[in-house]
Amino acid sequence: MTHRILLVDDEPGILNALKRLLLLTPCTFGGETYRLQVDCCSCPEDALRAVGETPYAMVISDYRMPGMDGVQLLKKVREIQPAAVRFILSGYADLQALVAAINEAQISRFIAKPWNDYELVSAIAQGLAYRALQLETERLADERRLERELATPEEIARKRLEAEEPGITQVRWGDDGSVILDPDLQAEYERRHPNG
Repeated sequence: MTHRILLVDDEPGILNALKRLLLLTPCTFGGETYRLQVDCCSCPEDALRAVGETPYAMVISDYRMPGMDGVQLLKKVREIQPAAVRFILSGYADLQALVAAINEAQISRFIAKPWNDYELVSAIAQGLAYRALQLETERLADERRLERELATPEEIARKRLEAEEPGITQVRWGDDGSVILDPDLQAEYERRHPNG
């Protein structure tokens, strides 16, 4: 199984170094080797679009970026994909940022720049192992909910689909009852055709 990871940093050199490290270094923990697919975004807005369209096992973000810091970004990532593991990278030893990251975005790790390659890859493997454990626990809990009739098969299927394809279960309806596939196109259409 391949685990998709999103790297977010406004410095292209950092993104390239991280991607190269993750593609060349075996990511192992507890006898398990994790194959990684690595995507990169150089701005938080692009990262949020990616998270809205693609399921990620993990999102690793720089703390200080223009427009939106890493804590704000990972807090939004948590709302869209709660099962994604979240890490913050920072070259600044800001205790308040660390506390905010843990409390607001519920990050799993705070990793200092410059990072130690072995420690970073090991932390990623541990994060993925923990995520697998959480997902299995949730799957077993869903089975138990079905047995006790606390959830319907449709609710469980909807939850699984949403985890696999973020946003698929959210339908946007137009005033006329039509389905809006792209809100930006809808806004442009309404601007050009104000009377319908």
